[in-house]
Amino acid sequence: MDWFVSQFGTRRLHGDVVLPTDDYFPGTYRGTREDIRAVLERLCTHMDIDPARVDLEYDAAEDHTELAAYIPVNSRSTGAAGHHRIRDGRSVIGIRDDQAEHPMALVATVAHELGHVLLLGDGRISAQQEDHEPLTDLLTIFFGLGIFSANAAFDYSRTVRGAYSYARASRSGYLTEPMYGYGLARHAWLRNEADPGWARYLDTNPRAFLRRGLRYLAHAEQVG
Repeated sequence: MDWFVSQFGTRRLHGDVVLPTDDYFPGTYRGTREDIRAVLERLCTHMDIDPARVDLEYDAAEDHTELAAYIPVNSRSTGAAGHHRIRDGRSVIGIRDDQAEHPMALVATVAHELGHVLLLGDGRISAQQEDHEPLTDLLTIFFGLGIFSANAAFDYSRTVRGAYSYARASRSGYLTEPMYGYGLARHAWLRNEADPGWARYLDTNPRAFLRRGLRYLAHAEQVG
């Protein structure tokens, strides 16, 4: 976080924390590719990235619909739902089509890939740096998009169809929920927010880890 301050300044540190509300994402969301483009452009504006320097590609998602008609499908997925690469000096961002079904995860994925634009595309770090992916997740917190990243870190759902039960578990990104919680706590602490109002938009686990992190930081300051 201190390195981010040195790279992007205190003005960015104290910028808006983006909330999952109509104030930040107005209009009706239908999950179309046009909606994905609109999210990309809105986040580019928030992160001070010229959208003209970013090419957007769409990756087809796995389709289990036909299979699910015959047998219950229990799925588990991990890792990144997008990708970033440099082509002819421009950043190319790929987003899976199925991300559009989950607005919270879509914002988290787009924010992560735009983080690559700022870190890799602008030459601040190298892709060979071992921790560049978790560092990019942490950057989404610094840029006020940590609510989306933390809430998308783990998702579990179960659907019942007739006699069958279908489970789906997914983990997005490279940080765990405890890591996100402490990252959010450190961000809030640097912003002098001992009890951030935006914490209420976090899911139960990230919010609990945020509170634990803030208690730790307060204790460490008293001891120090």
